[in-house]
Amino acid sequence: MNKSMLAVALASVLVGGIAVAAYNSFTGSDRGAGAMLEAEPAMADSGIDAAVDGALPLDTGRIDFAEVVSVKPVAEKQQLYAAVIGTSPISETSTTNTPRQVCEDVVVHEQAPRKDPNNVSGTVAGAVVGGALGNQVGSGSGRKAATVAGAVGGAFAGRAIQQKSADNRVVERVDRQCRTVTDTSQSTRVTGYDVTYRAPDGSTGTKRMNSKPGERILLGNEDVVVGYDVTYSFEGQERTVRMDEEPGDRLPVVDGKVVTQTADAAEPASRG
Repeated sequence: MNKSMLAVALASVLVGGIAVAAYNSFTGSDRGAGAMLEAEPAMADSGIDAAVDGALPLDTGRIDFAEVVSVKPVAEKQQLYAAVIGTSPISETSTTNTPRQVCEDVVVHEQAPRKDPNNVSGTVAGAVVGGALGNQVGSGSGRKAATVAGAVGGAFAGRAIQQKSADNRVVERVDRQCRTVTDTSQSTRVTGYDVTYRAPDGSTGTKRMNSKPGERILLGNEDVVVGYDVTYSFEGQERTVRMDEEPGDRLPVVDGKVVTQTADAAEPASRG
């Protein structure tokens, strides 16, 4: 409860009571005195009434005070939001390797296949030709020797000639050759956002989020005080009342009723 408002209200009440008493003393009205006398037994018989949710009335009777025994705040969970003041996207680049096969036709040169790999025909032909040439040299036994020598030399020469001819015979063929190559590609995607926010208390912070937020983000829940359970004691009895504002050490009691608000009494006093 606002203590300054309560003080103003009580001052107004006291001034009003003094004015009423002065008026009654001059007019000698018995009705006002009888009403005051009747109020006290009524309050004594009924004890403390239930707490009044209204304000302190201007036309008051007897004013007492109840002692505040305890004050317990009543809190409720409420969502806490913060204003978004900036966002920064977080990107991730990934590399992908894709293997694939590439084939092409290649012309290959190779030695032609041989029908006489031992060069027999060349050897024989060379021996015949060499022997014939040697047979023409000399006479008698010398001719025989020349013939043999010519045949041997011709055989070697024929073999060499056939081998050289075979080595020079090359054929072409088309060969299908394949190899594996790897294609590399890169891609970039947004994986989240660094969000800068301002909390209700004015502090700032940064939070990473999976998606881009709007104008505000939810920080969580907080306990918000929505009232106070006030336990008071009056004339040996304790009771509890729910109040919007935290009270002081005492609560005013008018005609046996605890006043929990003073706004209605304080406003006319402030205007006066």
